Amino acid sequence: MVDMATTAFDPFRDLDRWLTGGLVRTPASVGMPLDLYREGESFVARIDLPGVDPATIDVDVEDRTLTVRAERPANDAEGLQWLAHERPSGTFARQLTLGHGLALDRISAQYTDGVLTLTIPVAEEAKPRKIEVTHAPANHPVIEAEQA
Repeated sequence: MVDMATTAFDPFRDLDRWLTGGLVRTPASVGMPLDLYREGESFVARIDLPGVDPATIDVDVEDRTLTVRAERPANDAEGLQWLAHERPSGTFARQLTLGHGLALDRISAQYTDGVLTLTIPVAEEAKPRKIEVTHAPANHPVIEAEQA
């Protein structure tokens, strides 16, 4: 006999297992964890880059793909005896595919306290607009009643 309670499909449990089992810890997210959200008329990406020399950060957009590259040097001094070595080092890259309706020529980047903040504005033509509806009188001829 099969216990239906233990074999029933639970999409939320399975989605949670899938997210915690692999999607969250991609190689890109280990070295460059990212938050992405919309704030007003812009999208904001905040990427953690602690210990990165700001001169090594490169941000470019080509063919609707935004690429961020940065380098965190390894500490390879002689005589070190590692007890724990968990902080990733080397060159990291992260790519975001940008949708249509974004002002790619107005993207700004700021690096503060180990966090790179990219602000990606929505293009003017993609912003919702209110269309004013005017009322015009109908051009119906007025028929006056004849007096008898």
